[in-house]
Amino acid sequence: MNRTRVLQEIRIMQFEELYQQWTLSKLTIEQAASILGVNERTFRRWRDRYEADGTEGLFDRRLDRMAHNVAPVDEVMALASLYETRYRRYNVAHFYDKYLSDHGGRRSYTWVKKTLQHNGLVKCAKKRGAHRRKRERRPLKGMMLHQDGSTHQWVPGQYWDLIVTMDDADNEIYSAFFVEEEGTFSSFRGVREVIEDHGIFCSLYTDRGSHYWTTKTAGGKIDKGNLTQFGCCMSRLGIEMIPGYSPEARGRSERMFGTLQGRLPQELASSGITDMASANQFLKDVFLPRFNERFKAKPSEEITAFVPWASSLSLKEHLCLQTNRMVTKANTVSYRGNELQIERDKERFSYAKLKVTVREYDDGSLSIYHGQRCLGRYTADGELMVDNELQAAA
Repeated sequence: MNRTRVLQEIRIMQFEELYQQWTLSKLTIEQAASILGVNERTFRRWRDRYEADGTEGLFDRRLDRMAHNVAPVDEVMALASLYETRYRRYNVAHFYDKYLSDHGGRRSYTWVKKTLQHNGLVKCAKKRGAHRRKRERRPLKGMMLHQDGSTHQWVPGQYWDLIVTMDDADNEIYSAFFVEEEGTFSSFRGVREVIEDHGIFCSLYTDRGSHYWTTKTAGGKIDKGNLTQFGCCMSRLGIEMIPGYSPEARGRSERMFGTLQGRLPQELASSGITDMASANQFLKDVFLPRFNERFKAKPSEEITAFVPWASSLSLKEHLCLQTNRMVTKANTVSYRGNELQIERDKERFSYAKLKVTVREYDDGSLSIYHGQRCLGRYTADGELMVDNELQAAA
């Protein structure tokens, strides 16, 4: 027996008790109606029905009628079959989008969700935790960006890291791509793609990963006086870095990854994609435009805080690993087991005992700089490149 019928049975028993008290003149109709929680007219109407038909007259006959908008059994079975055969791994919201766009659905989201739950195809969500106050979004696009990585089985049998850089103001994802493992260069790539498309932004909110921050103890406070390579690059670009100390503090990006994990693997599977190169192409060309259109919020201000990149120096020279080295008497520089030979040029006879900077790029190639002047470019194995800037200038 459902809750509505139980409440009706209780109401009938209460009425019978109050009716007995009224017939014995122990209660007036006004008092009996007040105890029952109805007005006097309703009590009189129930009294007349009770005296005419007994308890049968008090039952609500609407409970035995089928609702005018109830879905036909065939429609319910078709919806359940559609989900079970084609969208089994989709979450309800994702399935509902497909139901509307690809299958001409007309029912509400709530109806679809309850139908799937009633048929045992999806589980009811757990009760939410304690109330928390949501942090207000930044009013302008470009004021604060989030960057984070998520390790997940994006395609069957393979775990990749998805690196996402998104705007706090409206949830728009500016950069997203798969890599084997999150690290400094993947973070550089995310920042570079944003700057190339939109410009320099004000701040970047991240977790306390070792490539973002230096911490004296694992899980401890960050050491702002001891910047990582990534932190140094952000400082040179004038981008403020903001650390997050808990998953709850990064709730906006954590929820975004939850949505991505509930949709992207299914989209990749539906497109038959199993390799990383194809997945990245699909992510950029197909998935992200539709995803941003679906989930992007409206910022409170129309203007933007992005500043166009106007430097003549390539972003590649900013977003790279930079390490100081001393030149040997033989005009070589030691770096990661390689001896990088500096060729003689017109500017200087020898660079021996000078402090130079070795730059390592995301493709493994290297370069040596003295101040802002490039002394040579090298392959990952330390071989001098023929088309290096030094020879081009000559």
